[in-house]
Amino acid sequence: MASATVCEQDVFTPELLGSIERELERHVDAAQYAPNLQSAVRHALLGGGKRLRPVLAVRCAEAVGGTGSDALAAGAAVEMVHAFSLVHDDLPALDNDLVRRGRPTVHVAFGEAMAILAGDALLALAFQSASSTRQCADAVLRSVASATAQMINGQVLDTLGGHAAELSPLQQLHSIHTQKTGALIRCACTVGAIAGGANKAQLHSITSWGETIGLMFQAVDDLLDVTQSAEHVGKAVGKDQDAGKMTYPAVLGVDATRAEIERLRRAAIDALAAFGTPADSLRLLTEYLAGRTR
Repeated sequence: MASATVCEQDVFTPELLGSIERELERHVDAAQYAPNLQSAVRHALLGGGKRLRPVLAVRCAEAVGGTGSDALAAGAAVEMVHAFSLVHDDLPALDNDLVRRGRPTVHVAFGEAMAILAGDALLALAFQSASSTRQCADAVLRSVASATAQMINGQVLDTLGGHAAELSPLQQLHSIHTQKTGALIRCACTVGAIAGGANKAQLHSITSWGETIGLMFQAVDDLLDVTQSAEHVGKAVGKDQDAGKMTYPAVLGVDATRAEIERLRRAAIDALAAFGTPADSLRLLTEYLAGRTR
């Protein structure tokens, strides 16, 4: 699998996570929501999670020569969209999940109506956060909006279908994952680079890296769903297989999925070749994300 074992603390440092949490709380506290809606939003957004997407935004900003603080608002926006998608994804009409990050999902804790509205509120808050980015806020806002639309389209393809008839199962799988999961991961990288002042070549390379790790992330998630326990993953496992959803193991098999993760890992590392040492944190992230199945 990966060429190195990377500890979680090497990637998600307390200092970085602290700055991200403060940014998220700042936006939530500033929102003029009814107390019960505020509580549901806080439950959805501030109830744990690795904060991968804002971490990606911060590290990509640093890789192109910016500072982490430049990308906090942009990264927070992507995290809010991610949280919105999870709240709605957990609803009875979709995946009907009861536990998220070891806690009751929002519809279990606050009711289905409030869960729908809390997701809506998070999406609105995301666009407010994106628009507050210090540099190139318009470009960040466009990127977040586009990625949100792609993510929703991917959810439809994954849950309700709608693929073109001529697509092979592998092409359908790629289409689902580049949108459902990959769009927000790619977006986090792109908006981080934009906020950090990336030039055109840097932005292209960072976006390519983000595209690759987005696919790799989902391939690893699919593998974890069939090889690990719910306690290890932090959510229900085996549901995709039971529902007959298209996953990497279902289409390729377990061994070929592991090989594809390794191929994507190498491609991601190659995409960072032009950056030198400023992208070392992105290389660590690549190795960490590839090695989650260990």
